[in-house]
Amino acid sequence: MAGLDDDTPIPTALTLHRKSRMLEIAFGEGNEYSLPFEYLRVYSPSAEVRGHGVGQETLQVGKRDVELLDIEPVGHYAVKLVFSDGHDSGLYSWDYLHMLATQHDTLWQQYLDRLSEAGASRDPADNPPPAPRHGCGHKH
Repeated sequence: MAGLDDDTPIPTALTLHRKSRMLEIAFGEGNEYSLPFEYLRVYSPSAEVRGHGVGQETLQVGKRDVELLDIEPVGHYAVKLVFSDGHDSGLYSWDYLHMLATQHDTLWQQYLDRLSEAGASRDPADNPPPAPRHGCGHKH
C-alpha cells in the first residue's frame, strides 16, 4: 500500500495555516514544506481529478480561492483533505504528499502551462460554468 514502504518519509506534523491558505508538512527526515491549498486541490489524487488512466485527467480551473476545511486521518498511511468546494474524495498517501512537496515547483508550472493552453484561469469568476447536460445521455 502507498506510503507504507520503508523508504517513504512519514509526516511528523501537518499544520493548517488558514490565513495564508497553506498546509505545512514536516517529515521525519527533517524537511518542512508549505503547500498552498489550491495546489493540493488541483493535484488531488482522486479519480475525479486524475481520471482512471493516462489522458483522462480533468483540468481543475477556478480554484485560486479554495479553502482546506479539514484533514481526516486514514489509517496510518494517508489523510483525506476536505475542501470548501465540496471536494473530499482524494486520499493523500504519505508518499504522494512527499512527492507533491518535493516536486512543487515543477508540478505547479505544469499546471499553469495547462491552464494557459486551455485558455482557462485560476480565478473562479473567469471560468464559465459548464454547459448544461440534456437528459440522461441514453437514447430512449
